[in-house]
Amino acid sequence: MAMKQIEARGLTFDVTIDGPADGVPVLLLHGFPQDQREFELIRPELHAAGLRTIAYDQRGYSPGARPADPAEYTVLEAAGDAVAILDALGVPETHLIGHDWGAVVSWLVTALHPDRVRTLTAVSVPHPNAMAQALRDDETQRKQFDYQAMLAAPDGEDAARADDFAWLRRALAGAGDRAGLYVDAMRDPARLTGAINWYRARPAGGRAALPAVTVPTTFVWSDKDLAIGATAARHCADWVTGDFRFVSVPGVSHWVPEEAPEVLVEAALTRIGSTG
Repeated sequence: MAMKQIEARGLTFDVTIDGPADGVPVLLLHGFPQDQREFELIRPELHAAGLRTIAYDQRGYSPGARPADPAEYTVLEAAGDAVAILDALGVPETHLIGHDWGAVVSWLVTALHPDRVRTLTAVSVPHPNAMAQALRDDETQRKQFDYQAMLAAPDGEDAARADDFAWLRRALAGAGDRAGLYVDAMRDPARLTGAINWYRARPAGGRAALPAVTVPTTFVWSDKDLAIGATAARHCADWVTGDFRFVSVPGVSHWVPEEAPEVLVEAALTRIGSTG
C-alpha cells in the first residue's frame, strides 16, 4: 500500500494506491460523511481480482484541499479534481466506483469525460437527471432530502454536532461499528465545515442537465436507503445509453460499501469483467 499526497489544481489530496503494481486501475470516490476508508472492506477483493485501487479523500476531507469559499465545493469542481488526480498519476483511463456524493462525482466524470472511464459502478445515488426528476415529481423524495437544508444552513455545523453528533450517529446506523470512525473524524472543525460545504454549494434548483452516460454502467441501490427513494432509482436507466445493469439490494441501508460489501464487490467485478 502506498499512501501519498498528490498536488492537483492547487490543492493537496491524501491518496492511497494499493493492489498489484501492474493491475488495471480502479478509482474509488467516497461520499459524506465518510472518506476513502469506506472502501476498506472491498479493496482486498478488488486486489485479489488483479485490480489496482486508487482512493483519496475528496476536497473538504483532505486537510490540504479545503478552499475557504463554499462555492468551490460543487460536484463539477470535485469532478475536475478526479480527472486531475488521474492526470497526476499518469492514468489515462480507469474503472470508476463511487458512493453517495462520490457517485454524483462519478456520474459527472463519466458523462463529461467518457474517454477516461472504462466502466462505472455508481452506488446509492443515480444519474443526476434522474435525481432531479424525482425531486421535482416525488414529494417523498423531497422530504428525504430535508436533511440537506439543515446541513447547508449557516449553523449546519452546530446542528451536526448537537448532542455529541446524535443526528450523524443515527444517519450512520447502517454502517455498524465503523460509524464511529467518521463521527470521530468530524470532530475536526475544519473537516466538518469542508464536508458540509458540499451541501452549501449544491444549486437550489439542482445542477444543469447532464448528458446521458455512454459508458457501461451498473447502478447499485438498496431499498432501505433513507435518502434515495425508489422513484429516483427507477429512472436511472433513462440516462444511460451504454450497457446498463440495475442491482437492487433488499434490506440494506444507504451504507452499501460497509453493510453489503460482498454485493458491491460482485456487482463491480461483474461490470468490470464485462469489458474483457
